Amino acid sequence: QEWTDALRALGTVHAREAVTVTAKVSETVQQVHFESGQQVARGAALVTLSGQQQQASLASAEAALKEAEQQYQRYAQLVSQQLLARSTLDAQRATRDAARAQVAQIRANLSDRVIRAPFAGVLGIRQVSPGALVTPGTAIATLDDVSRVFVDFPVPETELADVGAGQALVGHVATFGERSFDGTVSTVSARLDTASRAATVRGDFPNPDGLLKPGMLVQVTLARGSRQALVVPEIAVLQIGNETFVWRVKADGTVEKANVEVGGRVPGK
Repeated sequence: QEWTDALRALGTVHAREAVTVTAKVSETVQQVHFESGQQVARGAALVTLSGQQQQASLASAEAALKEAEQQYQRYAQLVSQQLLARSTLDAQRATRDAARAQVAQIRANLSDRVIRAPFAGVLGIRQVSPGALVTPGTAIATLDDVSRVFVDFPVPETELADVGAGQALVGHVATFGERSFDGTVSTVSARLDTASRAATVRGDFPNPDGLLKPGMLVQVTLARGSRQALVVPEIAVLQIGNETFVWRVKADGTVEKANVEVGGRVPGK
């Protein structure tokens, strides 16, 4: 009968993008702008750290810049009237540029005190509260983009010739019973695992409802070409030691043992 060679494997769900949000500086948390499990847009402010010292430094640097700019304008007028050497104007220009750089540096330090979402996604459990001291590497929350997910599963070396990008996949998760999830092969790893002699294949699955969560175990089925094959009930195939056989009915009503080589398998056949 018509037989479709299907490759089955167990895979693990991975978010399209995933990161643990951390701070770049050591500072006290001033405000937390999110709740656990919240959906956030790219660039959304998550946590504001205290920056009073930087604010004071910025005010001082801006005042110094304003004075340097005014002094430069005065020197420029005097130079135009040939009442001041140009070298003095050049020195003041350097002072003004240094003041501008100082202001830019302090503003950059202040921006590091507002921690933002690097991409749109779903936040995990909140790990900090206002008043907490965070340091570089302190976990604030996880952020996952699960609008699409990847499912990585191993394929033996002997099966790789029939696997390629664009092939259709069907996934099943024990949590959702008979519900299936459709996806496609995204890429096949360029390297094989030397221990298992298998390559990792990545499937791309749309996940608009967010039902597939990172870490879930998925049974993946990859359908390959159809062919005519001799199919028997699974219960008819017997194995003793290294010998696999079926009983074949002869024309006279007797039976004989026929050795077979098992190919593909589906439940019951």
